[in-house]
Amino acid sequence: MTTYGLLVFNSAEELDFVGPWEVFMASRMLREDADTGVLVAERSEPVQCSKGMRVLPHHTLDDHPPLDVLLVPGGNGARRVEPNNPVVTGWIAKTSERAAWTVGVCTGAFLLHAAGPARGRRVATHWNHEDSLEALGDVTVVRDARYVVDGNLLTSQGVSAGIDAALWLVGRLHGREHARAVRRMIQYEPAPPYMADEPLAL
Repeated sequence: MTTYGLLVFNSAEELDFVGPWEVFMASRMLREDADTGVLVAERSEPVQCSKGMRVLPHHTLDDHPPLDVLLVPGGNGARRVEPNNPVVTGWIAKTSERAAWTVGVCTGAFLLHAAGPARGRRVATHWNHEDSLEALGDVTVVRDARYVVDGNLLTSQGVSAGIDAALWLVGRLHGREHARAVRRMIQYEPAPPYMADEPLAL
């Protein structure tokens, strides 16, 4: 059984946690096992995310089950607010020590740096914030990979790259063939329009 805990906070980027959530829950459905996921926040009231989505956490920092995987999303809250919140950074530090895996998506790496798990590690973050993260010191920013694994720390580039990281983690936990089945189930076969000067297939 794997328990995935996804931290949410005001101004968190929606897809940073919703994308991995979809991967983790699709994995659970295919395995028909006891894997589970929970949204965790500092308080029990709804969280207002970056693009306006409101989400209701399942648990607070004080009443969640033990977490095997801790995921920290990015967004303005991860860069500008929560790094200065000792309640959240202290919880991340403590929870990361106990979890088998700590995952940062997009600028969630800033929050992981403030809390400690990203210090002295190789990490990925959103392309527009790589210099700012590197300027904080005591971190090596990898600029040419969708996701980076350093020990039990998994970080990804921006927003949609969190889906890639989540698929890699599911493959690490449950095998590559299972991860391929998850990818097929959620029909994740990126072929974005406007990547090349070819007409769109309609």
